[in-house]
Amino acid sequence: MSSVLVHKYRRNGSGQGIYGNGRFGRDLFRGASNIPLMKILRTLARVCTTSLDETVLFYENLTGTITVSRFGMPTIGLELAVVQDILIIGGTEDTLRPFRPTSATLLVDSLDEYHRFLTAHGAAIIRPPQVVPTGRNMIVRHPDGSIVEYVEHTTR
Repeated sequence: MSSVLVHKYRRNGSGQGIYGNGRFGRDLFRGASNIPLMKILRTLARVCTTSLDETVLFYENLTGTITVSRFGMPTIGLELAVVQDILIIGGTEDTLRPFRPTSATLLVDSLDEYHRFLTAHGAAIIRPPQVVPTGRNMIVRHPDGSIVEYVEHTTR
């Protein structure tokens, strides 16, 4: 949930939830005034591939940019690269299988705050917060069924 939407949420006199000047639905977020101020810093589309080098080159040419980050996760047999707003996950079909259902990666300012918010609002934590090479992450199934990775980067 973007903090921009949270700031604009209010109830009108009839109890309906309103974003900005329009109605967004009755009781969309019950107790919206209790929602912590959290930020999604970046959203990454995810691409899984068994040909990392070729896929990275394709997306570099497509976006006209270069790889901004590339690192291995040898304990699980993956190598990752970021080109613009695309997270490219390389591995074998077997090592990629558990990662294919995840639809997006959200870089957030506070993994702990998102964990609290998501569990309080009906999301299921598939993989709880854990240390990864870039900081910490968790995998969550949203109430709509989508699976999303949340990542909080740490400064090194």
